[in-house]
Amino acid sequence: MSFAPDIIEKLARARGDLRMGVPIVITGDGQAILVLAAETLEAQRLADLRALGGDAVLTVTARRASVLKARAYDGDMARIVLPPDASLRWVHSVADPADDLKSPMKGPLLSAREGSVKLHRAALALAKQAQLLPAVLVLALQNPASFALEHGVTVIPEPLAAPHLSATSPLHPVVHARLPMTAAEAGRLHIFRPEDGGEEHYAIEIGRPARDKPVLARLHSACFTGDVLGSLKCDCGPQLNGALAQMGQAGKGVLLYLNQEGRGIGLTNKMRAYSLQDQGFDTVEANHRLGFEDDERDFRIGSNILKKMGFSKVRLLTNNPRKIQMMEKSGIRVTERVPLKVGENPHNTAYLATKADKSGHML
Repeated sequence: MSFAPDIIEKLARARGDLRMGVPIVITGDGQAILVLAAETLEAQRLADLRALGGDAVLTVTARRASVLKARAYDGDMARIVLPPDASLRWVHSVADPADDLKSPMKGPLLSAREGSVKLHRAALALAKQAQLLPAVLVLALQNPASFALEHGVTVIPEPLAAPHLSATSPLHPVVHARLPMTAAEAGRLHIFRPEDGGEEHYAIEIGRPARDKPVLARLHSACFTGDVLGSLKCDCGPQLNGALAQMGQAGKGVLLYLNQEGRGIGLTNKMRAYSLQDQGFDTVEANHRLGFEDDERDFRIGSNILKKMGFSKVRLLTNNPRKIQMMEKSGIRVTERVPLKVGENPHNTAYLATKADKSGHML
């Protein structure tokens, strides 16, 4: 009998710790690092980190490093050496682009260029999964087991964690019930819960579509601002309502509502991106300045839900070629792309143009 958490449960705990500003330890290949999320770092813990001695680094993605004009010797990331006099404000300023235009010169910044970075890469992945800014303060540890025991921090063995940091967590159906809607009275809502403690995802089934034929389907990522508030900065709300209306008219279909707000970076970071857009950056440039890729979503979640529901072929309502590619790679055959061109207005014309020019959307 064992009540100890397994690696998936430890990763969920680690994400929660980082969000609360609590450090974690990552081990592997005979090495160990102490990790603190830059966004939730507080002055006392920064002082405690310094008291341990050693050379701390602020690890950021290559996207953020490019903005900072810091050398990304590690390819997809950079380890910026923490200056001896670095303050909490300096850490936050390097991690968060909010004041980049006010104080563009953060440096000169010195990047580390030797040694293994596997543990740093895992730390950044966890910060992203926690929907924090992808920037972590890292210090090498000599006695991780005794340190973790003394301070009660979560220890993550990187070799065990690695497969789960890049994989899609298995999903399990929790409940489904009838849900009459404006678009269709014959509606049913299915709830799916991931094993890793992440957010639940939903499938809205219209009518009773046959499982052995292509179903009219849409992968729709949650958009609080567009779907709920009717934001004019994007076309998400009109796409959601338009897709449901088409399915209602057809009498059958499945809309997958995936909780991947802001192209997978979370609502807080999405608002940070909006703030940067107000400074003149487009949607892709804003994501890059924050340290994220153009699109951090995982559409394999949608294909896994479809398989759980018994579907293998879809007529996909989308303008995004990446969704089609991901469906095909994940074992769902896309027999037809059904265009969904709705919601353009004076406030989102530039946004839609950027999606077409930089993300390949078929508009």
